[in-house]
Amino acid sequence: MARTELDIPTNDGVCRATLHTPDGDQPRPGVLYYPDAGGVRETFATMAVRLADQGFAVLLPDIYYRTPYAPFDTSTLFTDPEEFARLGALAQTVTPERADDDARAYLAALAGRPEVAHSRLGTVGYCLGGGMALRAAGNHPETLAVTATFHGGNLAVVDNPDSPHLVVEHIRGAVYVAGATDDAVFDADQQRRLREAFDAAGVRAEIETYPAAHGFAVPDNPTHDPAADQRHFDTLTTFLTTHLAP
Repeated sequence: MARTELDIPTNDGVCRATLHTPDGDQPRPGVLYYPDAGGVRETFATMAVRLADQGFAVLLPDIYYRTPYAPFDTSTLFTDPEEFARLGALAQTVTPERADDDARAYLAALAGRPEVAHSRLGTVGYCLGGGMALRAAGNHPETLAVTATFHGGNLAVVDNPDSPHLVVEHIRGAVYVAGATDDAVFDADQQRRLREAFDAAGVRAEIETYPAAHGFAVPDNPTHDPAADQRHFDTLTTFLTTHLAP
């Protein structure tokens, strides 16, 4: 397994990223891999390797590259008020406009790599990254053939002009959305609203609710659920393979 350190130029500077690819010289389908609100850390590098091992070239960007920050300890993050407030402030620095601009740079960098087989790419996002992935799909329909989000938050918020569900009408690829049980940041109303947006636009989309808590797919999250994680990985691998086959 190869790990390549990249510096991706953006309109606001340079984003550090890693590209994870299987062994061998064969080009692979490219996947833009968004982390959760905790940002890039070893857990997500391990997750990217796990996916790459299934035959993909996986790009993991530092979504907080504009703002130097100390890494978070996710085992205490959600019970430490000061740390949780620090996380919230950091997440707010990545506005929808900035995330959209970054997506353009990430996708161009990924598509231009020799390790990537073709210009039809996929994107995957977790938690905060779920909204980024969905907006990327709406803003780059000519590039993204497949999009998947897992316990993504605030995907279909009423009266929010930047809500991801407002751009899904432009999506041309397939979409898979996995929510969590009793998830306040993606509740039943949001699921219904997102479903209606997909249907109105004729988007090929599936929405499922896993019997687990928000954060179920990320191993260093206190709410990690091994069974739900395995289901997420099996579903994701099949979904990407189906829609990104050469």
